[in-house]
Amino acid sequence: MVDMGMFRSEVTRWAGGGPGQSARELAELLRVHTAVLLEGLSDLAAVEALAVGRSRDLAAEGVCVVAMGGAMSVGRYAQILGPSGLGLRLVGLCDERERPFFDRALNSAPHSGVFVCTADLEDELIRALGSARIEQIIQAEEELRAWQTFVQQPAQHGRPRHQQLRRFMGTKKGRKIRYGRLLVEALGPGQVPAPLEGLFAGL
Repeated sequence: MVDMGMFRSEVTRWAGGGPGQSARELAELLRVHTAVLLEGLSDLAAVEALAVGRSRDLAAEGVCVVAMGGAMSVGRYAQILGPSGLGLRLVGLCDERERPFFDRALNSAPHSGVFVCTADLEDELIRALGSARIEQIIQAEEELRAWQTFVQQPAQHGRPRHQQLRRFMGTKKGRKIRYGRLLVEALGPGQVPAPLEGLFAGL
């Protein structure tokens, strides 16, 4: 069965130097009109979790959310998905330090804007929820001992709690992706960070 996951896989192959014909055919079959360009898989997990929480089926709406594997790839993805490729409308979500890459890549493409996280999306979510709530989530995930061990490391002494939490999420493979979803699921009314809120408002 043809689905958005297949299209996303073909787009990734195309971006890596493969043929683009399958992506073109799938885009037409699925009536894709918008691509959301994200830096990585943790951002993808967060966006997908928020879509579920808001009862939105982005695929059915013709929106493809793409994790590019890093901001340095945005030029290539904009090339194949924008005017010179599939002609899709582009939307970007990125870290503050990566904004120049996104602005430059999307400058010539029709888009709904680039939504920028102050440091990164994890930092936005940690500040939205507060450190105490994050530690409750860590405990619920049975990682309290790992967290307590982590904060005792000399490199963490004297660092603000939210910075420690942000660093902790990146210390184990897959943890950042898992918490990207969990933190979004824990957001209450009015807690969605502005970059995510803006992104969804434009879809």
